[in-house]
Amino acid sequence: MSPQGRLPLGARVVLLLLSCLVVAGPAGAQEANGYPNRPIRFVVPYPPGGGTDIVARILADPLAAVLGQPIIIDNRGGAAGSLGTDIVAKAAPDGYTILFTLSSLTINPKLYELPFDVEKDFVPISLAALIPQILVANPSVPANNVRELIALAKSEPGKLNFASVGTGSPGHIAGELFKLKTGVDMVHVPYKGGGPAVTDTISGQVQLLFVSLPAALQHVRAGRLKALAVTSDQRSETAPEIPTIAESGVPDCVVNSWYGALAPAKTPPAIVAKLQAAFAQVLARPDVKAKLFQQGAEAASSTSAEFERRIQAELKQWEYVIREAKIKAE
Repeated sequence: MSPQGRLPLGARVVLLLLSCLVVAGPAGAQEANGYPNRPIRFVVPYPPGGGTDIVARILADPLAAVLGQPIIIDNRGGAAGSLGTDIVAKAAPDGYTILFTLSSLTINPKLYELPFDVEKDFVPISLAALIPQILVANPSVPANNVRELIALAKSEPGKLNFASVGTGSPGHIAGELFKLKTGVDMVHVPYKGGGPAVTDTISGQVQLLFVSLPAALQHVRAGRLKALAVTSDQRSETAPEIPTIAESGVPDCVVNSWYGALAPAKTPPAIVAKLQAAFAQVLARPDVKAKLFQQGAEAASSTSAEFERRIQAELKQWEYVIREAKIKAE
């Protein structure tokens, strides 16, 4: 029998309680004191004015109202998002430094040497919004849907080109996945941002473009671009008339772009749960949904576990696409 087993029952209970307090440590004390008790910093790893920044700012005030503390947006752009992401990876796991980012988080590890590990250095909190990529064409392209585009591309191998906002962007990944799943030969033309890519597709410098829905939708509705499909697994609430690539005959060609929040690894589960509940509450509000909708995004909360499964699945999926398409970092 162990020495502890020879102790009286009362003494064993006291020892058990003390051991629980030791295991709980600083995190347990912090939770007992009440989280949060000071402002929370949301690190956005992209410059002000971009989609990630806009969505973060839409959510900041409602989240602050729920949590009872201000949300401070800290834009730390640079190195394709890795600069700000690394700041959070190395931050104290106390719930006061949060990463608010987009789905490039699951693409970059397969393209670049990064100073952090997406799976080991973060704990997912919640999705915040989904934002589909859209496949559009210059009106002169003689294809009005995905099936016609595939037929056209196969009849003219290597003659069609498609633009994206940059190498390794969700749009680039969507285009390369489309090529892999359909067997077509198209040339990728990377741009430095959505504006120039959209402009050149409208002018006919490039025939096709994979880009975020908000960047192209106004031009589609004005007749300057022709919408062929969205890359998400479901039609967009913003433009329900546009079919998905999957329902257009290419079932495995799905790229779901998203925004979401993550905390440094080892953040106490109770803090992660409180943050996740706050996101769920805010993202259910009609006014928040409406503001996101105006940006072409759809409110989409999740549990931490659901978000983690999405990240793990995408890391594997994009590794396959990047390897098979032989994509190299610029």
